[in-house]
Amino acid sequence: MPKEKKLEDLFHDTLKDIYYAEKKILKALPKMARAAESQDLKAAFEKHRDQTEGHVERLQQVFEAMGKRAQGKTCEAIEGIIAEGEEIMEEFKDMPALDAGLISSAQAVEHYEITRYGTLKRWAETLGMKDAVKLLDATLKEEAQTDEDLTKLAEKSANMKAAA
Repeated sequence: MPKEKKLEDLFHDTLKDIYYAEKKILKALPKMARAAESQDLKAAFEKHRDQTEGHVERLQQVFEAMGKRAQGKTCEAIEGIIAEGEEIMEEFKDMPALDAGLISSAQAVEHYEITRYGTLKRWAETLGMKDAVKLLDATLKEEAQTDEDLTKLAEKSANMKAAA
C-alpha cells in the first residue's frame, strides 16, 4: 500500500514544478528579449531574466531548508505557455503586433508563477516553514511587479502599435 501523501509532499512536488518552470523561463527570456522590437520591452525581459536567477536561488534555499535536493519535475503547463510564446514570435516576426503578443505570452507566464508562488506561500505558512514563507513571498512580489510593469508597457505603446 502506498504511503499516505500529505501537504508537505504536495508542497515538495509543487516546488519541483516551479523550479523546472523557472529554469525553462531563464532559457526563454533571452529569446524574447532578442525578438522584442521596443527597447523598453527588451529591457524588461532582461531585467526579469536577472530576477529569475534570484528566484531559482531562493527556490534552492527552500529545498535546502526542507533537507531536499533542488530538482525540477517536468511542468507541462510552462512547456505549453512557452510553446505558445514561440509560436507568436514566429507568426508575428517583423509585424506591428509582435510586442503586444510577446507581452501577452510573458503575462501568461507571470500569472502561472503568481498562482504557484501564492499557493506555495500559503502551504508554507500552514506547514510552519517561516523561512520558506519569506523567500516565496519575495518572489511572489517580484512576479506581481513584473506583471504590472508588462501591463504598463502594453498600455503605453505595444497595444496601440499593434492596433494601428
